[in-house]
Amino acid sequence: MIMTGPETVRMALLRPEDIVRARQAGRDVASRLGFGMADQTRLATAISEIARNALHYGGGGSCEIAGTMEGTSREIRVSIVDHGPGIPNLEQAMQPGFSTGHSLGMGLPGARKLVDLMTVETGPGLTRIDLVMRRGGRV
Repeated sequence: MIMTGPETVRMALLRPEDIVRARQAGRDVASRLGFGMADQTRLATAISEIARNALHYGGGGSCEIAGTMEGTSREIRVSIVDHGPGIPNLEQAMQPGFSTGHSLGMGLPGARKLVDLMTVETGPGLTRIDLVMRRGGRV
């Protein structure tokens, strides 16, 4: 795990224990920015779901968590990237219950519900999912 600024953390997602580290890093950044326990839990859960997908379907990747604060406005941005095969049918993958593996199919749609904004860029060799959580005014 590399700290690149007061509220930015970068880490590799190569092993299952890295998912736990990413969850905790997200929770730590959220706590330092004054996000409540419920928001910390929502963010940690969303990170866990997306990081697990990057490891399982993308063969591993990386996670960057950046927090900003300006006045009473606080924002956390999480970017999880892998270089796997991509998501062949994103629209279908965003439907609750759809899975190409042996899961409940709640990872992507569940994460989307837990944060304020989720964007997905995917194609062969790259999937990047950005999660954003904001509190207060705009940052």
